[in-house]
Amino acid sequence: MRTVIAGGHGQIALRLERLLAGRGDEVTGIIRKPEQAAALREAGAEPVVLDLESASVAEVADVLRDAGAVVFAAGAGPGSGVARKETVDRDAAVLLADAAERAGVRRYLMVSSMGADSDPRPGTDDTFAAYLKAKGAADASLRHRAALDWTVLRPGQLTNDPGTGRVRLAASTGYGSVTRDDVAAVLAELLDTPSTAGLTLELIGGHTPVPVAVKDVAGN
Repeated sequence: MRTVIAGGHGQIALRLERLLAGRGDEVTGIIRKPEQAAALREAGAEPVVLDLESASVAEVADVLRDAGAVVFAAGAGPGSGVARKETVDRDAAVLLADAAERAGVRRYLMVSSMGADSDPRPGTDDTFAAYLKAKGAADASLRHRAALDWTVLRPGQLTNDPGTGRVRLAASTGYGSVTRDDVAAVLAELLDTPSTAGLTLELIGGHTPVPVAVKDVAGN
């Protein structure tokens, strides 16, 4: 299967690209800067340079042709302001969904954030509050799309610790942290589990092996 990952140079995306390429899948990563291409090729993915803040639906749909799934793993990143939370974390995710519909790609995985549906806690930084609001709006857009088999994954606090291969995955997990390695492993497993379509799932570190955790939420 060919999978297209938006935000292909992100930390989770690069991990996911390595996992998918390592098992023989075809992977395409959408990136904004040409100088990011080498890192994708090293991970086993084919880079496509396309700025999702300015691209048209037709341009993105052309990249998605013949794909079996798309993953939105893009983000404005640390240091960006409120405006780019809206143009990347919200608008680019919606653009990718519009393009997937046009290209006939049903499977859509959204890397969201825990707390995206909640009011920010008192004292939350304005930019992070805007990020959560943008993520929540992007997630809400997916829920109304009958043409997409979407799954929203909402990790807790991300760490760069080595993955454990064991997680807690549920509609509600409570707050906690999770390694980026384990997020990528869950995404790879979700791609193989279409019966998770229509679910919004929280993810933190835990004690259940990733394949079992995904199977449990899928009801298989």
